[in-house]
Amino acid sequence: MTRSERLAEQLDWYWRKNLRPRLDGLTDEEYFWEPVRGCWNIRPRGTSAAPMSAGSGEWTMDFASPAPAPAPVTTIAWRLAHIIVSCLAYRVEWYFGGQDFDAEAFAYAGTADEALKQLDEMYGRWNAGVRELSDADLDNPPATGPEPFPMENRVLHVNRELIHHGAEISLLRDLYRWQDGAAPHRI
Repeated sequence: MTRSERLAEQLDWYWRKNLRPRLDGLTDEEYFWEPVRGCWNIRPRGTSAAPMSAGSGEWTMDFASPAPAPAPVTTIAWRLAHIIVSCLAYRVEWYFGGQDFDAEAFAYAGTADEALKQLDEMYGRWNAGVRELSDADLDNPPATGPEPFPMENRVLHVNRELIHHGAEISLLRDLYRWQDGAAPHRI
């Protein structure tokens, strides 16, 4: 197995065995669920109370720049959008020649099913790109993108981000299922 295949497999094993199965059956109610007041979410255009919102379609993503400290709790919808856009889409563009990407122009998903389709597409493009990298590619900074670190560092960073945010999403699903001491919903 090549280095790039090992790097891709590290994330792909997690994707196939942990994260993607935990997203099966995600409902719109869970997707938008706000466990506390003041959550950042994906919202219909014009309804956000956040300092800023991004997106070109009917749905926008709450955010602020700079982010407040502490940052608000974010929903499953927000976290999926973060993975799709910030963790994957930008890097697919920078490193693997994807389309020009802009979070302000992105059409954020208004349903759980749509978000999962976006996630599957971006993850597939990322994973395929990583698998094509040569050892020389991995040893050197990418030719494009703002991050001046060896490509192997960039791949490992994305792996960590997806594992980290995937665990957060899984926890939110568990909290949703067990809210108010109710019997668990089957996930």
